[in-house]
Amino acid sequence: MTKDDAVVKIQVPNLSIQQISESGQCFRMNRLDEKRYCLTAFGNYLEMEQTEEELTLFCGREEYDSIWRQYFDIDRDYGSCIAAVCGEDTYLARAADFGSGIRILRQDVWEMVISFIISQQNNIRRIRKCIETLCAGYGEKRYREMPHGIRSYDTFPGAEALARATEEELRGCNLGYRSRYIVNTSRSIVNGEVDLEALRSMEYGQAREELLKLSGVGGKVADCICLFGLHHLDAFPVDTHIRQVLDAQYPAGFPFEKYAGYAGIMQQYIFYYDLMWEKA
Repeated sequence: MTKDDAVVKIQVPNLSIQQISESGQCFRMNRLDEKRYCLTAFGNYLEMEQTEEELTLFCGREEYDSIWRQYFDIDRDYGSCIAAVCGEDTYLARAADFGSGIRILRQDVWEMVISFIISQQNNIRRIRKCIETLCAGYGEKRYREMPHGIRSYDTFPGAEALARATEEELRGCNLGYRSRYIVNTSRSIVNGEVDLEALRSMEYGQAREELLKLSGVGGKVADCICLFGLHHLDAFPVDTHIRQVLDAQYPAGFPFEKYAGYAGIMQQYIFYYDLMWEKA
């Protein structure tokens, strides 16, 4: 593969790798330096570099078209979602403008199940560390040649690998009480009690009900899996941040009907704004 074959340059509005990496939906996207990020997903390793003009992905066109174009939801017009925000809703208008580079990633469902079980009562930095430790202990070590050298990375462990682990072993990954949930959920998947592939053909409500059968999966975690793994954009996860905003800004209730079909995008704008604006 020549150097040109191994690089894809795209110019897409409303796409900020920095904002996506900070938005709490993906825990294996990491900053390498001011402009470069790396990402591990679907057993693949990717490096990216973003300037004001374009995003460069260090991969071939075939890989981009088969994995990353869909992963980054490239073909959705997020500008129209932002434009649909009611001008009278000044809070949401500010949030959407602040996080205008966020896109809802199309991530692996199994990875989202385990990641958001781990996310309970946890902060983003610690979630990242727990997941990396889990991947190092139970994933597969792989290598990939990048422009800046050969990179080693660990794939996300499958259900079979985690089902063989004991709760005590997983506690060694600093997972605490979540270890029991991960063991039980992994065994449920291996035993066929919940079919993750079947979830892909289900409507949002049905998929959510199926996910609630898994150990450690409550309503908020199920909604995160539906939004970030199954790409049900009607899913609207409510955690402490979101609950506080809803109580303060929408005492009469959030206008879900106005954003039918993409309320989850609005949720991400709100979450990111509430989490990050004071740091900006």
